[in-house]
Amino acid sequence: MTETSTHAATHDVVLTDVAAAKVKGLLEQEGRDDLRLRVAVQPGGCSGLIYQLYFDERLLDGDALREFGGVEVVVDRMSVPYLAGATIDFADTIEKQGFTIDNPNAQGSCACGDSFH
Repeated sequence: MTETSTHAATHDVVLTDVAAAKVKGLLEQEGRDDLRLRVAVQPGGCSGLIYQLYFDERLLDGDALREFGGVEVVVDRMSVPYLAGATIDFADTIEKQGFTIDNPNAQGSCACGDSFH
């Protein structure tokens, strides 16, 4: 069975309420309502794979899409299995500020925490 829509697929990445609110705030600051949060994995980093998290206005063939509190999160077809069950959160503490990805598929990560295998 083939999909008739290029973005009918879904994914198992979760965006927490805190992270969704932060994304919405960033989009409002930019004055953009046409952007989605794209999450992907790419070869690289010291452990083999590196996360990519950025705003994207495009929907590509095979993209999986889910919405969290008005924020669309897009994952490309190749990244879906690497990110299944991952949770994206936003930390704002004295030690760390920024988006975090808790990925149950990561068997190990590098010391800097930017890449995994």
